[in-house]
Amino acid sequence: MSAYTCPNGHASTEDDFCDTCGSPIEGAAPAAVVTAPPAAAEPAAPAGDCPQCRAPRGPGRFCEDCGYDYTTGRVPQLGTPTPAPPAGEWTATVFADPDYFADNDIEGVEFPAGAPRRTVRLAPPQVRIGRQSSSKGTTPEIDLAQAPADPGASHNHALLTFSVDGTWLVSDLGSTNGTYLNGEAQPLDPGQTRTLKDGDQVHVGAWTTITLHAP
Repeated sequence: MSAYTCPNGHASTEDDFCDTCGSPIEGAAPAAVVTAPPAAAEPAAPAGDCPQCRAPRGPGRFCEDCGYDYTTGRVPQLGTPTPAPPAGEWTATVFADPDYFADNDIEGVEFPAGAPRRTVRLAPPQVRIGRQSSSKGTTPEIDLAQAPADPGASHNHALLTFSVDGTWLVSDLGSTNGTYLNGEAQPLDPGQTRTLKDGDQVHVGAWTTITLHAP
């Protein structure tokens, strides 16, 4: 609807006389009509659940749980990481070593000729070497109380520890007869730690040699 301005400045809907003061309106141009801008539309309330994962739908464009795009109907494709191949296991061969026994030359102890070798899986984080004893509460993973029982091994003799770089370490636990590495003349000091590599040999007790095998 047009509005006209009378000589007194009133806006009138009539084009002949002002409908406010009655003054005649002659040849007046219609007054500009100011139209208020339309009110902003309220955001639509979320409708239903996510069609991909059935999570409650939020106000945004994407599902907060699975990333489903409500606008395009697409689900983001994430690259699947390739798992690293599992690392192999270290093992150890435990056997009665005649050469190590001869170096010890322990009076009154006979070497167990024909004793079988055994292979032990080294399970991180630690593998204890010693002799099992119910009274002392020792249950080492490498049990030298098994036949042929090594009389020179202490109940808590030595410890193998798996390090963060994937190698094993050996340390002496204050044993009576010491822990030797690769035929060295001097045993490890109590608490001393040495890094082991594939093929290294740990000597304990009267005749036991433990050879490590890397994956």
